[in-house]
Amino acid sequence: MAIVLIRQDGKLDLWKKTFLDQYPDLPVYSFNEPHPRESISMAIVWKHPKGSLEGYPNLKCITSFGAGVDFILKDESRPAGIPITRVIDDALADDMAEYVLTAVFGHLKNMDQYAQDQFAAQWKPRPYGRIADHTVGIMGFGTLGSHVGRALSQLGFRVIGWSRHPKSQPGIVVYHGKSGEKEFLNRTSILICLLPLTAETKGILNTSTLIQLRPGAYLINVARGGHLAEDELIPLLDTGQLSGACLDVFNQEPLPSDHPFWAHPRIKITPHVASVSDPQSVVPQLVENYRRLEKGQALLNQIDPELGY
Repeated sequence: MAIVLIRQDGKLDLWKKTFLDQYPDLPVYSFNEPHPRESISMAIVWKHPKGSLEGYPNLKCITSFGAGVDFILKDESRPAGIPITRVIDDALADDMAEYVLTAVFGHLKNMDQYAQDQFAAQWKPRPYGRIADHTVGIMGFGTLGSHVGRALSQLGFRVIGWSRHPKSQPGIVVYHGKSGEKEFLNRTSILICLLPLTAETKGILNTSTLIQLRPGAYLINVARGGHLAEDELIPLLDTGQLSGACLDVFNQEPLPSDHPFWAHPRIKITPHVASVSDPQSVVPQLVENYRRLEKGQALLNQIDPELGY
């Protein structure tokens, strides 16, 4: 049994080195070096090339380097019936919470506008918001969503959640399903999207959804670009239905240089950095699943391909 690592973002050597630093005897290979394909039982991937999971006759598990698995599920060439797992990591969750807190407070205290004022050499004090003024709604109340919700709640924010199925968390009202969607949206003045990307959630951040938010609501999308109907965002900003948006994820990444989002004064863009898997923190979890695979034990964090998470 052995592991193959498949990714194309320039971090392949770093991940392989971390595996071997922590587990020197581990049979781990990069996909672009000679390796015994018949020995590979686990493929660990991140936005892998289509078709790169073929030709491993003894593959028993496909796992994501991070929390997302949508790119695996979209690969129609992947072997059928192979279990898929993902990463659930405290450091990953902390990073996400810190990013969201930064975005929320930047919005409350007008930091985006002040950055623009600085470059225009304008001294322009503005009214600012306070924690008590807002209800933060989190769409997607799984591991990351609940962690972000706790962080906001501990600072005094009114936090509500929305998920597909009923969830319970002390001090936070969690709506669920279509029956709870309208009230959730109507109460929300800062909307955070942390949904998994599935057929049901693709394009969910659209005009019909966003006009149900409180007037002047602020949007933070840290899930997947596919959640946002990009063509429908700017009209909502220009009419004031939304006061702004902080976007970390996009339908096409990197975001094309001619995309209208770059030039819009009410859109803040970051390059998919809200929460990035740390090799030092994540590798032990990945190896634990490999050991479980060797022993025929239940895998950690296995997803349901039908649900998409």
